Amino acid sequence: MKTEMSRRALLAGFGALAIASRGLASTVRSVITLQPTATRRSEVSVWRARGRRRGTILFSHGAMSSPWMYPGLIGPWSDAGYDVFAPLHVDSLEHPETAKYPGLASWATRLEDMRALSAHVGVKSCIAAGHSYGGLVALTLGGAAAVPPPGVTGSLRDTSVRAVLAFSPPAPIPVLITAEGYGKLAVPALIQTGDRDVPPGSSDADGWKLHLTPYEAAAAGGSRYALVLSGVDHYFGGAICKFDLPGPPQTAQLEVAARISTQFLDAYGAGRASARRALDRQLCDAGPTILMRK
Repeated sequence: MKTEMSRRALLAGFGALAIASRGLASTVRSVITLQPTATRRSEVSVWRARGRRRGTILFSHGAMSSPWMYPGLIGPWSDAGYDVFAPLHVDSLEHPETAKYPGLASWATRLEDMRALSAHVGVKSCIAAGHSYGGLVALTLGGAAAVPPPGVTGSLRDTSVRAVLAFSPPAPIPVLITAEGYGKLAVPALIQTGDRDVPPGSSDADGWKLHLTPYEAAAAGGSRYALVLSGVDHYFGGAICKFDLPGPPQTAQLEVAARISTQFLDAYGAGRASARRALDRQLCDAGPTILMRK
């Protein structure tokens, strides 16, 4: 019985992935190559907006992951009218030079990737988005005071970023960012986690709440939202980032995250008052979908 259930979960996961990936692949327009430094190149996946264009998203993937592993988020954003640009960072297992950048060496390269990408896109207004490690990157671009890595000078904030989407950003890590640093966030933001998103090695069942530190630390009155989804772990059961998890994929919850994040994009990226009102009508501090604002 256990073997049969595992087989069913695996097949369900592959099925959901195949459907989502087909939808995402159909919107891929190009892969561009940038030169963040004199000695390093960066490949960027580009998904062009479908229909009327509403804005631009700079997306940073999670540690060891890749841009194409987020079909359940990038697909809906593209469908809603957003161009999505996502670098393949050096810590990705698919990056040909990942062995050259062990440990925290990737921190500087991630910021360099995003600087080069922002300069290339050249828009006056965009949204920074990211998952996990990439969530830290997105929050940093939005003004959170992260620890500057060696070799990276100047402000880490990108002044073209007018809003941030951060999915499961890391808890404070002294060599990367403190809670006080998260508190310097300067733009509207949506921070997401789930009540099964407990950091590895934590014995605290409430450890998932650490992902909300950027929300808790940010000053009130800046249109900061926290989205907590019941039954959701760090990878939505393998629906994003790690497709080889036993699952089952938490696809229904991922659809909720995609819908609410798209409303946030429309509200604070495209500046649509109707989207802001629709988002605020869903505020709720209990239930399978918790949405809070401060």
